[in-house]
Amino acid sequence: MRRLVIAAATAAVLGSAACAGMGLGGFEEPIVSVHDIRVNGLGLTGGSVDIQLNVYNPNNFKLDGTQLTYQLWVDTIPFGSGTTNEQFIVNGDDSTVVTLPLDFTWSGVGTVGRAVMNTGTVPYRVAGNISVTSAVGAVTVPYDRTGRFSPLGGTTR
Repeated sequence: MRRLVIAAATAAVLGSAACAGMGLGGFEEPIVSVHDIRVNGLGLTGGSVDIQLNVYNPNNFKLDGTQLTYQLWVDTIPFGSGTTNEQFIVNGDDSTVVTLPLDFTWSGVGTVGRAVMNTGTVPYRVAGNISVTSAVGAVTVPYDRTGRFSPLGGTTR
């Protein structure tokens, strides 16, 4: 009986250790970076842009993207924010581009216009959260990237 109890306890400990190794411990967070920012249209009251984010999956299994939240600052001015629930897939050790639409108004962005006139580019920051599911579970991770944007030529690195 004693051997049976020791064998059962050993099996439970080894089983727990094996299951722990299969959890999120082997999961690497997706890496989000800005691929491009494209101006779709400009008008008297504002305009629209597409923020294109590159989502890289460093894991050897696919990720199913379920949600992306985003906030865009141009220079230091809040430019807009949003959420997309449009689903996307990123295969293992691969990347995909996710396009996020953003409408804006001209009020409060005079500094941006002056920066474009002076240098041709403006600094931007885009931040938010990305939610994905995979074989090892669901996870939401933050991202935060900066760079420079030219309304005529897209992003610069």
